[in-house]
Amino acid sequence: MQDLEIYVRDLEPARLTAWLEINFDQLLVPLTPFGNKPGLYKGEGRYGDGLVRITVYAEAFGKRFSSVLLEGEDLPWNTDLDCARSAWRALDTEIRCSQGEWQEGDPVEEEKWWRLDDRGEKLVVWN
Repeated sequence: MQDLEIYVRDLEPARLTAWLEINFDQLLVPLTPFGNKPGLYKGEGRYGDGLVRITVYAEAFGKRFSSVLLEGEDLPWNTDLDCARSAWRALDTEIRCSQGEWQEGDPVEEEKWWRLDDRGEKLVVWN
């Protein structure tokens, strides 16, 4: 199973939904609050022959960024950066994603992230 994760600054749910609808063959379950956890939303889409689980964690990294996690056997993008580029064009807000080298348990102090915004694409330390 493939998973892609991007972080969206000042997420607008309607714009996110529109972006998902454009990139998936079908949005089967729209993003809806999940359980009793504030800020957790789940949805489901179809891409190709498979299902894609969509999870949004509002305010996942500070108060400004929401995590958008896509999980499925087949996704419209091959990398977090490809996904981030598509999201940036559609959502018109800063998008960040991992450069793909970090593993759970690795130190994060000097970890570099891709930042996509109106200044372009750049590897930056998050804070």
